[in-house]
Amino acid sequence: MRLETKAIHAGRSIDPSTSAVTMPIHLSSTYERAGDGSYPNEYIYSRINNPNRRALEDCLTSLEEGFDTVTFGSGMAAISSLIESLPADKPRRVVMPDDMYHGIRSLLTDTDIGTNYDAVFVDMTDLTKVEEAINAAPTGLVWMESPSNPQLKVTDIQAVAKLASDAGAYSVVDNTWATPVLQKPLSLGADFSLHSVTKYIGGHSDLLLGAVIAKTDSPMLARLKAAQQAKGAVPSPFDCWLALRGVQTLPLRMATHCSNASAIADFLKQHPNVEAVHYPGLPEHPGHQVAAKQMSSFGGMLSFQVKGGQEAAMAVTAKAKLFIRATSLGGTHSLIEHRASLEGVHAVAPDNLLRVSVGIEHVEDLKEDLLQALEG
Repeated sequence: MRLETKAIHAGRSIDPSTSAVTMPIHLSSTYERAGDGSYPNEYIYSRINNPNRRALEDCLTSLEEGFDTVTFGSGMAAISSLIESLPADKPRRVVMPDDMYHGIRSLLTDTDIGTNYDAVFVDMTDLTKVEEAINAAPTGLVWMESPSNPQLKVTDIQAVAKLASDAGAYSVVDNTWATPVLQKPLSLGADFSLHSVTKYIGGHSDLLLGAVIAKTDSPMLARLKAAQQAKGAVPSPFDCWLALRGVQTLPLRMATHCSNASAIADFLKQHPNVEAVHYPGLPEHPGHQVAAKQMSSFGGMLSFQVKGGQEAAMAVTAKAKLFIRATSLGGTHSLIEHRASLEGVHAVAPDNLLRVSVGIEHVEDLKEDLLQALEG
């Protein structure tokens, strides 16, 4: 099946008890054994497995063309569980990008993960620096985020995944911004593809869920599954049901997100009050050629820097009417956010940078709103 068909059919079937076309929500926390003590329908206890969760995991595995998927109660639960699932025989050293989701920095500074693992940050757009970082000391995990949050740097996934493999390290790509519609990290050589399903896959800003898709069976996947079951950071059946509902329109939504973002980027780069626009679809973007090679389109996220510093940038968000001043991304609504003030003391974003999640409203309405916010 092609991706658009998989998004609708993968992981789903007609309900055998009622013939319902839409999968029911299974809220039961426990399941009856057969008389001989076995579990004929495989389900034992909802923390261990649940029909809605299994359906979502099967769907995501199909979309990413992987081996298996493990879902969690949030994107951060997926991230922390994946890092902690690094097998005991692997070094505790993790090479990470210098521009990435700030929640991972908080994870490293505010929890014991930061003391149990040696995180090294590097510009992932420079393959020489990446190779030096990986080979400077025994490395267990190489973390990629492409396009990156919030400056939309583009990593050559295939090249970095090979560097990791040659060094005996696992590799993971946070594919949240690109989604399986635009980018297939596993086919480019990565061992794991990670998603905050909360974002584009769910697509409607109404659920909290994370997922890790594995390319093959491995000791790290086994540890990840054990962490899911034993630590219990699992998603609810209802959130899994919502995600399955949302993913059906993911290919259609992404087409509009991408076309709108491209038009907004072109508009912003011509405005005199805009200092810089970060969007890999722009030919002048330093990662444009790599993005064109590994992505089918350039995504619905962009960031731009406003002339006049933080005060001027904040003024733009205050004047916006359609663009909602809110964190998160990937929903139908367009969102705008001043990242440095959100990230706090660990901020790496420039103080005049605004991150934009371009929604699926009419693009001319969005452009008009940005125009009045920049000039009002």
